[in-house]
This record gives sequence, C-alpha cells and structure tokens, in this order.
Amino acid sequence: MIRFIHTADIHFGMENYGRIDPKTGIHSRLLDFEQSLNSCIDHAIENNIDFFMFSGDAYKTATPSPTQQKLLMRCFMRLYQAKIPVVIVVGNHDNPLTFGKANSLDIFGCLPIDGFHLFAKPDSLLLQTKSGPIQIVGIPWPNRHNIALNDSYYGQTALDITDQISETLGRIIAKFAQKLDPKIPAILAGHLTVSNGLFSGSERKAIYGNDPVLLPSQLAIEPFDYVALGHLHRFQNLNEGGIPIVYSGSIDRVDFGERKETKGFCVVSITHDKHCSFDFIPLNTRPFIQIDVELEEEIDASDLTQTQQILQAIKQHQIKDAIVKITYKLPVSAVDQVDIKKIQLACSHSMHLVAIIPIRELAVRSYRSVLSNEMDLQTLLKSYFDSKENLKNRSDKLIEKTLQLQNDLDEHESI
Repeated sequence: MIRFIHTADIHFGMENYGRIDPKTGIHSRLLDFEQSLNSCIDHAIENNIDFFMFSGDAYKTATPSPTQQKLLMRCFMRLYQAKIPVVIVVGNHDNPLTFGKANSLDIFGCLPIDGFHLFAKPDSLLLQTKSGPIQIVGIPWPNRHNIALNDSYYGQTALDITDQISETLGRIIAKFAQKLDPKIPAILAGHLTVSNGLFSGSERKAIYGNDPVLLPSQLAIEPFDYVALGHLHRFQNLNEGGIPIVYSGSIDRVDFGERKETKGFCVVSITHDKHCSFDFIPLNTRPFIQIDVELEEEIDASDLTQTQQILQAIKQHQIKDAIVKITYKLPVSAVDQVDIKKIQLACSHSMHLVAIIPIRELAVRSYRSVLSNEMDLQTLLKSYFDSKENLKNRSDKLIEKTLQLQNDLDEHESI
C-alpha cells in the first residue's frame, strides 16, 4: 500500500487579521499558517508516509517576502530530513503574470538534492517510494505561458483564450493518461477549477468566471486512482462513488467567508491492486467568530441598553485567542448609543478584533391610518402603533403606559 498526504493552499502571506508576535517579530497569522503546515508534516513523519503531495498556492503572491520563503523552506526541509519526497504543483498565486519570470516555487526545482519534484508545466513522473512506484501527472495552474496554444489566440478576447486553454488542457490530461501503465498506481495532481466545485468566501467573486474550467469527466479517467486538487479552499470530493476528485482545501482560514469550514488535509492510501481510499484529517486552527446582534429597542429602564445587549451576546461565545468580528443591527428609529470602548474591552482577550460594524435598515415608509374623531384614545393608539413596524410588537405595553399617563394627567387636572 502506498500512502501519501494531499494538501494545498498554504497561502503564506495572508496577514489580513492579527498582529505582530512580540517574541518572533513575525505576523501572528503567518505563524498560524506555519503551525497548520507543521501539523500536516508531523502527521506525515509520525506515520511514515511515502510522499507529500502539495497541490499549489504556497504563498499569497508570486513575490513572497524572505521571511515567508524561510518558513516554507524550513517546513519542507523537515520532510527532506525524514526522507519523505515532496511533490509540488505550482498554483496561480505562485505564478508571476510576466512571461519569463521565475515562479515563487522554482527554487525547489533547482536544489542540488533529491527529494523535491516540481511541476511548473504539465508533465508526468514515476516516483519510486519505499512502498513501491506511483505515477503522477502534474498540472500546474494553466495559462497561455505554460499551456501550448496555437497562434490563433492572437486578437481573441480573454474569454476565448480561457476557453481554448480549457480545451487544450483536457487533451493534454487525456494524452498523459494514455501513456500511463494501468498496472501501477497513478494520480493526477493539479491546481485547477472544476465545474461543480464549491467556492469559499471571497473566492465566489474573485475567481469564478476568469478560470479555465474543466469537467469532472475530464479528470476522473483511467488509469488515475485519485485526483489531488488545489485552488478551491473548501474540502470536497466532486466524484462520490467514482475516482475521487478531491480538493483538500486550505490549511487555515483565509477570510470570514470560511469561518464555518473545518480545515485539514487528506491521507490517501492506494493498494497495489489500485484500490483507493482517503481520510480527511481536521486541523486545530484559530477560530474565526462573527457575532451578529439584532438590537431590541429600549422602552423603559428595565430593558437592556444597546451596549449591554452586545456584551451579553459576546459572553455566549468562546472568543479567547479567536479572531472576532461583531455586527449589530439597529432598530429603524433608534439612535446608535453603543459604547465602543466597552465592547473593545470585552474582547481584549481575543487574538484580534476585526471590526464593530453597525447595520441599519432603511426606514420603510408607513402610510397614515384612517382615524376619526369618534374613536376613543385606546383605539387611536392601537391604530397608530400598529402602523409603525418598529412599534407594533409592543403596542399593548405602550398603550398601557400611555393610558396610565393620561389617567395621571386627568387626576392632576381635577385637583
């Protein structure tokens, strides 16, 4: 049996939340991502797996800082020292836009040591592991620089070029598959977009529509036993019951759109008779907590203030060492009286308070009720309060208070 770890989307450099760690001088989010990657590597070393499959996007950008490069190299060298081969596919974030420039992972293809295998262009590899050989077809992020197109793309629109890349890529994968030995375990590894993949968070608006897109039927073909993908941040198997087409997902949360997703990596096993199975291993990542509070209007002194309502909602969450965002929805006619300093103090034991965001709905225009002089005060009040969206749920209480005031006024005037 050949066993390997499949992971992707490390994204060193995602530093949109957090602060500088005083002990190391490194941003706390970079340390979070490093810890998640080291957890994957710990599992690989402890379980003596055969190789480590990384399916692209090591960095946030194609120009990582020296600190980011140092941390990634330090992590991957642990695998080298444990004699675990590392197979790397270049992702879109690793790829410079300019033709001729090196990608941010090219250094791993230039090291004068064995153990690192880089796919910067579509290619195949017969990897000899301690448990036997495995065939790997690697497809990096496709663009017109690493996918051979004919000259007809000149003068075409960007959408036409993207469609042509998708068609060409499908043919390339099929040609590689035809050349594989059907008796030897084989995987397809790529940094790709599949048509039925589910996006996470900001991916929905930042990715879809610009990517070359492949169909599951173009990937789940024989003799592949497993398709190891990167690019989409949500763990998912897109071909249940068939050859697994698996996105391992990002190893840590990139934004609040991913706050409800469990992050992890996959451990894949392929027997020599080509039976494949895999398990998703969750990682203990820093929680992202969004607290949404719908404030109730204060009617009398016994009601909680706006600030107290938010503080009460905060107590219902375990925010210690978490990344926190708070939104509060104000009643239509209410004045914002939230004490921001008290909210910040209540969140002082979180890792980072992203924002405290007020939300106010536009007032709905209400139409005047039909009133008449023949109506008594209680009926008039009932008609008025029921016409106000923000008051009708409390009309009985408001009417009672108003009638009490009227009675007090009548008694005072009669004295």
